[in-house]
Amino acid sequence: MCLLTGISNLNELLNNMKPKLVNENLVFCSVSEKQYKELKISPIMIFQEIEGITLIIPKKIALKNSLCHSNTTAWSMISLTVHSSLEAIGFIAEITKYLTRFDVSTNVVSAFYHDHLFVQSEET
Repeated sequence: MCLLTGISNLNELLNNMKPKLVNENLVFCSVSEKQYKELKISPIMIFQEIEGITLIIPKKIALKNSLCHSNTTAWSMISLTVHSSLEAIGFIAEITKYLTRFDVSTNVVSAFYHDHLFVQSEET
């Protein structure tokens, strides 16, 4: 049984986050279920959509495996490194609102422990 709950208080989240840049060029790919089963890779993220399976993987792995990926844009991952509750209100909104001031495009993945921002590599 998992009893680990994260922080839900917005001020506590904002004061305790310590953003950490993962220094690797990443891409978003879409593959079929058959393609995914044939791949011998460990994606950073896997998400099943109606159209296919979305993967976030290093760009070099996408190129090596000839995978269709998000145009020429490479993304960097910034992990917020604070255990945020999946029920926290306003945390991601505050961060993306701040980044909007600088015209930074942001894709967000909220995982069990942490939230992760994907921003265009040249913007990190």
